[in-house]
Amino acid sequence: MNEQIAKLTPREIWENFTALNAVPRPSKKEEKVRQFMLDFGRKLGLETFEDKIGNVIIKKPATSGMENRVTVALQSHLDMVPQKNKGTDHDFEKDGIKMLIDGDWVTADGTTLGADNGIGVAAIMGLLASKDIPHPPLEALFTIDEETGMTGAQHLEEGILDAKIMLNLDTEEDTELDIGCAGGIDITAKGVYREENINSGKAYQIKVKGLTGGHSGMDIHLYRGNANKILNRLLFLGSIKGLRVNKIHGGGLRNAIPREAEAIVVFPDNNATNILNDLKNLSATIKVEQAKQDPDLTFEFNPVVLPAKVMNSTDQERLLKTVYTAHNGVFRMSPDMEDLVETSNNVASVNVANGQIQIDNLTRSSVESTKEDLANALKSAFELGGLDVELTGSYPGWKPDPDAQILSIMTGLYEKMYRHKPEIVACHAGLECGIIKSHYPDMEMISFGPTIQGAHSPDERVNIKSVQKFWDYLKETLKNIPEKN
Repeated sequence: MNEQIAKLTPREIWENFTALNAVPRPSKKEEKVRQFMLDFGRKLGLETFEDKIGNVIIKKPATSGMENRVTVALQSHLDMVPQKNKGTDHDFEKDGIKMLIDGDWVTADGTTLGADNGIGVAAIMGLLASKDIPHPPLEALFTIDEETGMTGAQHLEEGILDAKIMLNLDTEEDTELDIGCAGGIDITAKGVYREENINSGKAYQIKVKGLTGGHSGMDIHLYRGNANKILNRLLFLGSIKGLRVNKIHGGGLRNAIPREAEAIVVFPDNNATNILNDLKNLSATIKVEQAKQDPDLTFEFNPVVLPAKVMNSTDQERLLKTVYTAHNGVFRMSPDMEDLVETSNNVASVNVANGQIQIDNLTRSSVESTKEDLANALKSAFELGGLDVELTGSYPGWKPDPDAQILSIMTGLYEKMYRHKPEIVACHAGLECGIIKSHYPDMEMISFGPTIQGAHSPDERVNIKSVQKFWDYLKETLKNIPEKN
């Protein structure tokens, strides 16, 4: 099926996207794709190199007659979010992505597609390889580890780029021009708990699955269920009547709304039936609450072998109350931009086993002070729960510049090409623009891209017609870059 996708138009993008998706590239495992990109640039005879952190830079001179135009940086990230459905046999460190055409969309077979940000990468590759597309001097910047830490952007070397304009190709609505984004900070809570022997009771595996999930920034305002919070709600109710926890595992990546969570628990023999019925009733209530956002939500209560140990009851009560207290979802809407989430948190993963606790969160905000406020609130909740808290990986937001010359140029082009105005927006995702701007403060920036839905989940898909629109608009933008002052 990948061969059919390579034949879609524009071929300049789809052929490169197909080649790129044959190369494993999960976040923090980009060695193969970095080499792929270095080989690509060198085969074209272009100046190609890595910086110290592993970002790949490829520079291409202007086409004839455009040598005096402003140099443009084209920026996308090489890594992708490795998410798959239960039962899907796929090793993201070894296997390429199996792609499918589904009507007007390209998607993947049970995994994330990697259109985020592979379509942007493929478009840049198409421009670098082109021989007949007019463009100013180009500097292609392919960053690493965007999805789990913005590592490439954080450690980008100053002085290696000459560009005065940067086009970031990493947004997901083809009607939008993005001029701002949220910053973020990782909040990690760790601790220990006491275990007790248990020799009676009825053991069950409780599963929460089938949630829609999605991007923990772009989709956080849609109120999709968080598997960790839903499971904790069940465990909290059960614990009031004697449920004991053996272990908990839920969620995964910080930037993905968790779709699945499970726990091994023990009910006391004399109340097992009542507890099970209560949990099933609460499950039915939650399904009704989430019916619109998560129509495929399901719960399982499977009998299992009685474990040897459970959490100490005092430690269990403290943990469940702590997770219940931890804020998840939208914290504050922006007072300055309509419908923009300003600040949010994703309780991304909860892991409890063998006396160890770890809870991972990603807090986002376009305002540094409210990012700090929510981070402190979460830190306080976890510390009151007896956990040690680390705040790491903080990165800045990208402040909108509505007066940027490149915004005026691209707005006019969009209106001319499509007979209506683009939406000028800021997003709640963590684009790399703010970080890169801290290294290059005088650089004007715009982020745009084709329509992608379901990013960071196995439902990810990219619209075929939108990719053509994006490609045409990108080429026209490069033709209209102004001359140097």
